[in-house]
Amino acid sequence: MVLLGDLRRWNADLLDDAIDELKDRQDRLVQLDDELAGSGRPREWQGKAADAATAEHAKLGERLRELVLEISTVRTAAIATADEIRAVGNELVEADALAHAHHFAITDDGGVDDLGTPPGTRPDEAADVDADRHERIRPDLVHRVERILARADDADRELAKVLGDADKDLMDTGGAKTLADAAALGDARGLGETIEPPPPGDPAKNAEWWKSLPAETKSALAAAPPAWLGGMDGIPATVRHTANVNKIDDERAVLNAEANRLREQIKKVPKGPGARNLEAEYRRPLDQVEAKLKSLDEVEATAKKTDRQLLVLDTSGERTKAAIAVGNVDTAEHVSVFTPGLNSTVEGGSLNDYDKSMDLLQQDATAQSQQYGDGGDVAAVTWLGYEAPQINDSLGSDSVASSTSAERGGDKLADFYRGINASRDDNPHLVAMGHSYGSTTTGYALQHDGVGVDAAVVMGSPGVGTAHPSELNVPAGQLYNIESKRDLVADLSWFGGDPSKQADFRHLSTGEEITPDGQHLNESIGHNTGGPDGYLNRGNTSQYNAAAVAAGLPDRTVVERR
Repeated sequence: MVLLGDLRRWNADLLDDAIDELKDRQDRLVQLDDELAGSGRPREWQGKAADAATAEHAKLGERLRELVLEISTVRTAAIATADEIRAVGNELVEADALAHAHHFAITDDGGVDDLGTPPGTRPDEAADVDADRHERIRPDLVHRVERILARADDADRELAKVLGDADKDLMDTGGAKTLADAAALGDARGLGETIEPPPPGDPAKNAEWWKSLPAETKSALAAAPPAWLGGMDGIPATVRHTANVNKIDDERAVLNAEANRLREQIKKVPKGPGARNLEAEYRRPLDQVEAKLKSLDEVEATAKKTDRQLLVLDTSGERTKAAIAVGNVDTAEHVSVFTPGLNSTVEGGSLNDYDKSMDLLQQDATAQSQQYGDGGDVAAVTWLGYEAPQINDSLGSDSVASSTSAERGGDKLADFYRGINASRDDNPHLVAMGHSYGSTTTGYALQHDGVGVDAAVVMGSPGVGTAHPSELNVPAGQLYNIESKRDLVADLSWFGGDPSKQADFRHLSTGEEITPDGQHLNESIGHNTGGPDGYLNRGNTSQYNAAAVAAGLPDRTVVERR
């Protein structure tokens, strides 16, 4: 924590000298671009030695790009820090002047000492002067000092993070092909690291903040967004994706360090009575950390697939939360958000499995849109932004028998819906989808105002959190229920009643059917989404119906015959 005494000794001019030196080093390295490109192996040189030389040349090129990126990032961050030091220093000079004028002293530890009634004050005015000093001037000085120290702390922390990342080689060149590309990326990253996040707000306020930024700032943040942008609903999906992907390595480093710490603690547990219980105390958090490390591998592998956007990555809490889109959420005319239920975890492979299902649904919805609809693009999101209940959970507030997880998840999901609309200049056709307990979470989300959802599809639903579906903020006639034969979970009516018995829903078929254009569809059976009988299996009526709603073509759905 920065003290005022430290701040008084800060000298931005010395930082300017370092900035000039870094610029000189950066320019010298970037000038090596042509030499580096021309120093590859001659075409006529073949064989193992030539291959080894090529590999070493590639390593050298990547290390040079990393070095340029680090220098450029540190230099740009240092420029912003020097500007901030001068601004904070000016504020401190003003505060010192105000204190002196009213006979106070701001101490090096941030205190405001009262030096007594100002000399020369007339005796008959002393009481009023002191009252004003204590009631108005001193509180103002305290507030100024707090603000100054907060700004200084932020500046110190931001530059320290950049220096630490450079020292630990944590900066990813992001596919930069040349040294000049690496320098430009470093400029953007350095600027992004020193931009203050907005005050905590709802998706609309986040979007308003983003849209108010100067074009240069938005461009820098889009190229190298800080990690905190990845978790902000209301920010463009492409920016969130880059921020979250860049965050994976940092999260992995933190978790690996924690895992190693816990393993060392387990090794140090003394043998003897009680050792097993003590080991178990460390083993439980270690298992949790190792599960999160596995989840990062799952997220990374899924996000690397073609045409994906990583919209949520959160390793806090007991389990990792994530959301991945197939398609471009920023531009698609139709966006669906699918929420899974019981036993879904990122580390257990659920994210990847549902992503495969959403990939097929997105393809089929796109085909329907192009052939029968408005021709608009489709994006489909797998949203695991909450900790779904697990079958082995005890029967407490977080178990599948309780609505607690669904309500908490619904709060987050509602903001996710709002954020999609708020981040864009035009509202897409937004469809909420949920299966099993995920449909309950979806139902709680839709009970929030202003979610901007145009249609909702629930599959195998044990209830949507209310006995009155009219409380769901979805346009009339746009609630759809899909329930397979022999789906026992869907008959539980546990969370507000059975949607299959509620008139507000349109009930879509899951049986063997023929579509209007002659396509033969298969029946889905039971509660699962995957497998040949699953709700989301391509070729099943249930999946076809979900894709038709996703494409904005409710008239092409096959309605259940009752």
